[in-house]
Amino acid sequence: MAWVLVVVAGLFETAFAVSLKNSEGFSRHWWTASFLVCAGVSFTLLNTALRDLPVGTAYAVWTGIGAAGTAIIGMWLLGDPVGTVRILSIVLIVAGVIGLNLAPSSAHG
Repeated sequence: MAWVLVVVAGLFETAFAVSLKNSEGFSRHWWTASFLVCAGVSFTLLNTALRDLPVGTAYAVWTGIGAAGTAIIGMWLLGDPVGTVRILSIVLIVAGVIGLNLAPSSAHG
């Protein structure tokens, strides 16, 4: 269940980054409110998940989902440039997140 919380928190991280961009310096109030709500939900879910997960791995997965998700949304919906290097970089982020989850969780792994 803790990993589900981290994944959902990562999706909310993506949402708060996109909302922050669309808030245009906090001048667009609905987007600003969206940013505040999404950030609050994201941090709360991550905090809850950290009760059962190692902080380094959970935080890296959370930021990886947020970074990759934000880059994808940026290219898909916000007009960010699309290119081979950008897509390969997203693939590397996802591979890193998967690798962290496959790594042994014990200190002697």
